[in-house]
Amino acid sequence: MKFAIPILACLLALAAPAPHAATPARPQVLTPIKVSPHVYYFQGHSGMAEAANQGFMSNAGFVVTRDGVVVFDALGTPALGQAMLKAIGKVTAQPVRRVIVSHFHADHFYGLQAFKARGAQVWAHERGREYLASDMAATRLAQRKEALAPWVNDATRLTGADRWLSFADGKSIAFEMGGVRFKIIDMSGAHAPDDIMLAVEDDQVLFAGDLFFSGRIPFVGEADSRVWLEALDRMVALAPRAAIPGHGELSRTPARDMALTRDYLTFLRRVMGDAVAELTSFDEAYGKIDWSAFDKYPAFAQANRLNAYGTYLLMERESLQQKRLPVAPSP
Repeated sequence: MKFAIPILACLLALAAPAPHAATPARPQVLTPIKVSPHVYYFQGHSGMAEAANQGFMSNAGFVVTRDGVVVFDALGTPALGQAMLKAIGKVTAQPVRRVIVSHFHADHFYGLQAFKARGAQVWAHERGREYLASDMAATRLAQRKEALAPWVNDATRLTGADRWLSFADGKSIAFEMGGVRFKIIDMSGAHAPDDIMLAVEDDQVLFAGDLFFSGRIPFVGEADSRVWLEALDRMVALAPRAAIPGHGELSRTPARDMALTRDYLTFLRRVMGDAVAELTSFDEAYGKIDWSAFDKYPAFAQANRLNAYGTYLLMERESLQQKRLPVAPSP
């Protein structure tokens, strides 16, 4: 799936929060939460990125080994990346050797330049190159400079990977550092074209990225919800003891806590699919739907209409594909 630049640009323009007049002068001080013997994470605020929270509305984490630190995601501003480094330094004297990017959405990778300045190597899915080369990347950066000033500014660079990971054979990528075993799992095409997860096998902890939103409405946009629902099944089958979502609180009961993401995606597909089948316009359908099962969750007001619209377009495409399928001849 290629990036649909005009539609995504429209969605981002509608979703962009207004600049906050009273931006705090001091950067965030981050406090890591210990998950297991080797694993820690940082939990962002609920809701969408805005100057008031300095863009700290997603999660990131790190794994301490005897030979260095592996980081998963770099948060949404260079200042937050720097704050991560300071917080990690209070836990261990080991250097950050590797940063693994879950996907190239702004709230997960704008902090990379702070890690690159310290000599860390960045790994990411090869599909991330498509985003960095797209007009959408520049559009998003311009929006972030306005909405998150001064935390995103003219000194902010869109940093790519040192190693672009290929999963052409469908297998996960295993590696070991300092006696800790890791596995990078390809989940691409669900939430984003370049989704990956990181399993810390010795601790049975899963960094799930934005395939799992805990306690809040996910950002769906133009994601393929059918593939996403299949990805959730694959996540449950991994049976981790703990799963760290891209947004929200750590889950120690992942199969149960993924239910909100699953139920929301399933509901969107049903109501938007019905609207498409009945040839109802999006605006008319949206106004008639009972959203009460989800409208009290964080990020609903900011994300739901955009999610519904993206799903409406997806269901239109799926409907057209079904109509184009060849009909088997009668025996």
